[in-house]
Amino acid sequence: MISRDDLRAAVGAGLVSEAQAASLQALSDSRRGAREGLREGDEPFELFKGFNEIFIVIGLIILATGWITVNGISMAGQVTHFQSQITWTAVIGGGILWGLSEYFIRRRRMVAPAIALSILFAGNAGAGLSAYFSEPFMIAQQDYSSLPMPLLLTTGAVLLFWLRFKVPFAMALIALGVFALALLIAGQNAGAPDQFSDLFLLSANGPFAYVTLAVGLAVFAVAMWFDLSDPHRVTRRSAQGFWLHVVAAPALVNTIALSLMAQENSSSDVMLLTVLAVFALVAIVIDRRSFLIAAIGYIVTLASTVFDGEGAAMTVLALGVFLVFLGAFWTRIRATLLSLISGVVPVHRLPPSH
Repeated sequence: MISRDDLRAAVGAGLVSEAQAASLQALSDSRRGAREGLREGDEPFELFKGFNEIFIVIGLIILATGWITVNGISMAGQVTHFQSQITWTAVIGGGILWGLSEYFIRRRRMVAPAIALSILFAGNAGAGLSAYFSEPFMIAQQDYSSLPMPLLLTTGAVLLFWLRFKVPFAMALIALGVFALALLIAGQNAGAPDQFSDLFLLSANGPFAYVTLAVGLAVFAVAMWFDLSDPHRVTRRSAQGFWLHVVAAPALVNTIALSLMAQENSSSDVMLLTVLAVFALVAIVIDRRSFLIAAIGYIVTLASTVFDGEGAAMTVLALGVFLVFLGAFWTRIRATLLSLISGVVPVHRLPPSH
């Protein structure tokens, strides 16, 4: 194990530069911090490093609220130039947010402010680009044909933000942008869905559930690309995979699970539990509790709101028992699974079992 004194000696001997030594030390701290304090087999997860980050996030929220309020008051009554004023306000706001990101993300390496700034930047870009490219009068008449362009450009703007700052949460926003764009384009060709559940029901009219399934598969594939490049979960690539799994799971799992729930017969319940068991096995093998909990949590939410009846209640009960059981024996089950598939799946690209 290389210590700080070793790095200083290497700099003194001319083997590495001071910048390289600092980068090596930062990488070492990141690797140690990613796993430090975790129980055996646990999954790294970090929303903030300390209360100072929460303090800054609250300040950013108040700053954004004040900015919107002040500009809203100044634009009141100026209908003719309303869109252009929103656009210029967004341009100025985007510059401010970019500068704040340079300080809090690239210089201070803060986690919670990075998430907040990603959301604010995406919202600001969406408002400005929508004001410039969309047609409010068409939207008021439920004609959304002018929205794909600003949505595409907003997703592109968030992609530029990610390329600069590599904020893992921004990757989730990009995935959501792609998801919304795909649904919007589908809606233009097939009309709006009759109800929210049609986005996930393969039996519903229109292509929405199939679009949702396709986007879920694509997002899951990108998440796995990040995961396989960092099997020990010590870099930001792992965190990017985490957030992509959170987006992919509802789209991917719920399209199948809710389609089975909608059938309301005994065989569909068995098939539902079978499908969830398969996805649980996938989650265990790739060691992503986030993938499974996001999927099941969303199913429980929709089962409690969109669907009703004894079948939905029994499904929620069964899922609760299922999750508690997996939480108790996750590490043991995973070690057994990896030993069984070691000759078929490249387990060396997956997080090691303990």
